[in-house]
Amino acid sequence: MNNPPKILIVEDEELALANLEHILKKQNYEIVTAGTGSLGLELVRAERFDVVLTDLRMEKVDGMQILEESRRLNPSCEVIMITGYATVDSAIEAMKKGAYHYISKPYRVEAVRKIVAEALEKIRLRDENVQLKEDLKKLKKASAVQIITKDPAMSRILATAAQIAATDCNVLITGESGTGKELLARFIHEHSPRQSGPFLAVNCGVFNEELLTNELFGHEKGAFTGAHASKPGLIELAKGGTLFLDEITEMSPNMQVKLLRVIQERQMMRVGGTTTINVDVRFIAATNRNIQESIQTRGFRKDLYYRLNVVSLELPPLAARKGDIPLLAQHFLDKHAKLMGRTAPSLSKEVLEVLSDYDFPGNVRELENIIERGIALSTNNVIGLDQLPDDIREFKITTFRKKEGKLPTLEELEVDYIKRVLEETGGNKTLAASTLGIDRVSLWRKIRRYGLE
Repeated sequence: MNNPPKILIVEDEELALANLEHILKKQNYEIVTAGTGSLGLELVRAERFDVVLTDLRMEKVDGMQILEESRRLNPSCEVIMITGYATVDSAIEAMKKGAYHYISKPYRVEAVRKIVAEALEKIRLRDENVQLKEDLKKLKKASAVQIITKDPAMSRILATAAQIAATDCNVLITGESGTGKELLARFIHEHSPRQSGPFLAVNCGVFNEELLTNELFGHEKGAFTGAHASKPGLIELAKGGTLFLDEITEMSPNMQVKLLRVIQERQMMRVGGTTTINVDVRFIAATNRNIQESIQTRGFRKDLYYRLNVVSLELPPLAARKGDIPLLAQHFLDKHAKLMGRTAPSLSKEVLEVLSDYDFPGNVRELENIIERGIALSTNNVIGLDQLPDDIREFKITTFRKKEGKLPTLEELEVDYIKRVLEETGGNKTLAASTLGIDRVSLWRKIRRYGLE
């Protein structure tokens, strides 16, 4: 979903409606509300929603009618039922008619947010899989993944990725959020003998254990309430291709055991199944956490780590490859201008300078968001400082990242800061000393001590 997810809330209790709207607005969703079932029905017929949250008991038009009409007009819409009259019968009836989930009042705020996020992730996976099937029909090599870089370290990573792509070994990709871990996984897939097979991705941190089990393994008819038909899981659907497991360290211990067994035995069973299914999948896993810390403190299994970590690739943060910022910015200018049906604007010199100085805690994903925002707000063919977010325009933010899983020492921070001041002053020692608040002799001592000549 390129645009913010669009969510309809139908609730005839004014306070409950306001609370739900407040809860979900904080997640940057586009929220539409209806204070009656009749209005909700009109909105469902007039607009297209990704998720509908509806109260079950309402006058004239109830939640079941909202559910039925939503599913009839837009089968991809996920409907979540909310009611203060929780009964097993109503829950079963709602699930039979296609409801995604069932929440009883009083509900916990985090539970509502999590269920909505899970519903949206299900939609994303479904849309992505449909798109993948269409792409596979075309089989155009020109559509292969492009990773834009001129950075030497990044180029070495891509060379290694291309080399191991020809093998069928499992791969573990590490790196901060937004560095392009899924993109690199797609790159490996499209350069592998499995390129004509599917590439499927799942975020292990979004689903709870029960839902993740169902997503990965599928289920047989009658395996649980509401399972009216058999459903293959992603491991089965990825046959002949690649399965990308993002945020693998968020997987529960029980799920880790199940996945390990699949990787070792190359077989699996659906939930509720009695027959084994052969597994023909390449696994690529990723995490933004320090994997060794996760093993020591978060209970991530060593044996699963060794099975996944046949080859390890660590993506650098954008702050470590700043020479790529202009290239990436231009790529995103062309990409999003085309999506918006506009001529790609250019970046002003001041904007390029600010972006080159910024440390991008959100990495490449953050840069893309900034460029997309700039195009949307620009009124001519140049993106200026006014089109940048306030925090970037008004401040120069330096992010101190952990090195090898540890916070930098005071001495390391001092070295980095002296280097930065010397760069900013063009090597002028007098000006640098003044900026640092020390005398020139002290600066010379530090330069010699740290080998910064």
